[in-house]
Amino acid sequence: MRTLLGDTSYTWPAGPWVRATMVSTADGSAHGPDGLSGTINNATDKELFNRLRDTADVILVGGGTARAEGYGPVTTPIVVVAHGFPADLAWATVVSGEPRSIITGMYEDGYQHIHVEGGPHLLTDLLTAGVVDELCVTYTPALVGGSYGRITAGPDLSVGLTLASLAEDDGTLFARWLVNR
Repeated sequence: MRTLLGDTSYTWPAGPWVRATMVSTADGSAHGPDGLSGTINNATDKELFNRLRDTADVILVGGGTARAEGYGPVTTPIVVVAHGFPADLAWATVVSGEPRSIITGMYEDGYQHIHVEGGPHLLTDLLTAGVVDELCVTYTPALVGGSYGRITAGPDLSVGLTLASLAEDDGTLFARWLVNR
């Protein structure tokens, strides 16, 4: 058993960096029967998720995920990719546009460490645009069956990954993947 809070492998590198974080069950589902990723994570995943969120300059999340998961204000600034999400959110900045332009704009606004929290469509768009540097996936020791979505959704992808670290805590696996360019 290994605790991740003291693990330096999650330290942000110098300069601009996009880190996407997702959770999956052992059978590949990105959410539980209620359609929420929050129902498949556990205390250890939440601990790491909060650490990554707290050390980022900004959180980037898709409107569908923000709506479904009940997002609200936190200490780290949040940018919501609109796609039909209401633009009157006092606690978030709402953007729309091509993924590469969104990331470039965030860098220009001074955000160097961008933490992408989903959803699957946004992750696919960002991977397709070639702007994700790192993908962190928590694999929880659960099976949900059914035909639930995966951590990516949309058009086919062909993205290579290199394993940077793998840790385990009480049956939960934490994989850090670097995106091959």
